[in-house]
Order: sequence, then C-alpha cells, then structure tokens
Amino acid sequence: MSTHFPNQVFPVYWYEDHVRLIDQTRLPNEFGVVEISRSDDMALAIKTMIVRGAPAIGVAAAYGMYLGAREIQTDDREKFLTELEKVAVKLRATRPTAVNLFWAIDRMVKTARQTVGNVAFLKESLLETAKSINAEDIATCEAIGDHGLSVLPQTPEPLRLLTHCNAGALATAGYGTALGVVRSAWREGRLERLYADETRPRLQGAKLTTWECVQDGIPVTLITDNMAAHCMKQGLIDAVVVGADRIAANGDAANKIGTYSLAIVAQAHNVPFFVAAPLSTVDFSLSEGSQIPIEERDSVEVYQVGETRICPPGVEFYNPAFDVTPAHLITAIITEFGAIQPADLIQFHEKQVG
Repeated sequence: MSTHFPNQVFPVYWYEDHVRLIDQTRLPNEFGVVEISRSDDMALAIKTMIVRGAPAIGVAAAYGMYLGAREIQTDDREKFLTELEKVAVKLRATRPTAVNLFWAIDRMVKTARQTVGNVAFLKESLLETAKSINAEDIATCEAIGDHGLSVLPQTPEPLRLLTHCNAGALATAGYGTALGVVRSAWREGRLERLYADETRPRLQGAKLTTWECVQDGIPVTLITDNMAAHCMKQGLIDAVVVGADRIAANGDAANKIGTYSLAIVAQAHNVPFFVAAPLSTVDFSLSEGSQIPIEERDSVEVYQVGETRICPPGVEFYNPAFDVTPAHLITAIITEFGAIQPADLIQFHEKQVG
C-alpha cells in the first residue's frame, strides 16, 4: 500500500547528488521540499524539525553523515575518520531523545571504520549504507503495520483507533509506525476511523497526522488532547496506537509529551494501549525510562501559536518535548519482528543477537 504524497515524494530520500526532505514545518497549508547538500544544513533541518520523527531523523542523520564525509578533503584514512567523528558529534547534538539518530550515526561510523579501501571507497560505502538504512526503514514500517493487525482487538465492526502526535510516513522514510498499523488496518477493512489528538504544543497531530490521512483517504477525526478521556468514556475508542522515540530495556517508552497521560486514561477505561516502533528504537543500554534524556524546547512553542501570543508577558514556561510511559501501562510493543510484551524485550533481544 503506497502512501499518496504529492508527486510521489517520500519524506526523506536521496535524489541525484543530494537529499530531499518534505518540509514538515510548512504543512498542512503548503507542501514543499527542501534540498540538502551539506551536513550542516542537515543538522539544522533536524534541529528545526523540518524533518522529525525518530526513524526519519535516523535516516536523515545517516545521509548527513555521508554529506559530511563528502566534504572532507583528505586522502589519509586516519585523518578522514577523525574528521568524520566530528561530523558525528555535530549530528548527535541535534535531538537528544530520539535513539534512532544515535543508532544510525553509530552504524555509519562503524561502516567507515570497518570498510577496507581508500577514502574514496569509504565515501561510496557510506552512501550505500545510508541508502540501505533508508530502504530498511520502509520495509520495517510495513512489517510493523502488518504485525499490528494480529494484536488489535477483534471486534464485529471495524475499529476506532486513537493516536497521539505523528508516527506516520512523515516520521519515517515512508508508511509509518503507529500510522503504519492504521494504514494496514484500513487496507484490510478493519478500520472505521482514526481519532487524532492535536498534540500541543507543536500540533503534529492536527497538522501532520490528519494531513497524511486525507492524502490516503483514511477517515480521521481531530480532537484536542483533553478530549481523549471523554471519547473513551463514550465508547468511541477501541485501542490506542502511538509511536516512540526511545524505549528502555524494561519497556518504558518515551514519546511526545501527553502520551503518558493518554496511557493512564486508556488503562482507566480498559482500552488497550500499543506502542509501535522498530526494534532499533529500544535502547538496551538503559535499564529503565528514568534514564532517557528528555529534550526541552524553546518556550515560544508554548506561549505562541503561529504569530499569536496566547498568554500575558511575565508568565514562566516549561516545555518538555517528551514524557515516558511506564511499561506496565503498555499492552504490547509492535515491532518489525512482531508484538512483544515489554517485559520480554531483553530476552527477545538476546535471542536476536545470540
């Protein structure tokens, strides 16, 4: 099932000699593509959320590593690797919470260090690795979507699902994680409607998730974040599916601010709560969610909507971009390998690497 974006453009992709990104800061009112040819420009695009969503950030960072490598002017292998690490440091500093960023950068560094050949060949290998990460992400998301079908509630009528923020094609290289599950359910005739939280303060649900659904003809209803409990009480929601930016080894999951409260509300109404994310989103170096770094963003996101200030001068602000949902509130984590109970993550990982 394809994702119907204008001109068949993907959120992140390599085109001729540069990267093209859908500019998510201009949606939904204007569709535009940004062309990135320099590593510094990619770092800025990640930081300013032209590209956003953990998997998409990872793909973009991989291409950013290649662009940085392309800019290094030396034929000396060790000097090249030293300069490449400087590119990695710069890209790692853009967004602290999304683990896919670090995973992709580390994979690119590992490729450079383990590839035998001259610097020119190393650069070629880095581009091929970035392209592989791109292609793998699309396949991973399609697998996540299909595995989600096996754990969604079995109901006589098509499902009403709720999501928070945007974990769709725009947040990945294509198809999406949480929205991948939605797309697969729609494809199989198992979805009646998606309810999308607006997702304050940046309104990714209102601006991006609904836009994707309109592009694909998926029925979508936008609600404000504080309507979710009411909708569940009215019996309008059969399950919640969200994405994640980092998952600790015990299953605690960091996602867009507001996800934690949504999980509490879901438990109170006996509504299953699923996290959809690739296994690369699990940071097995962290034993629990309290160790996940939480990005705090500019206060302007809170006190201003568009060009309009919504509170008086003198007010103080707090703007954490993410919160952590404890594992005991998560029904299952839907990965490209199937749905996994949070408590089984470590055992599953050990089998994969063993």
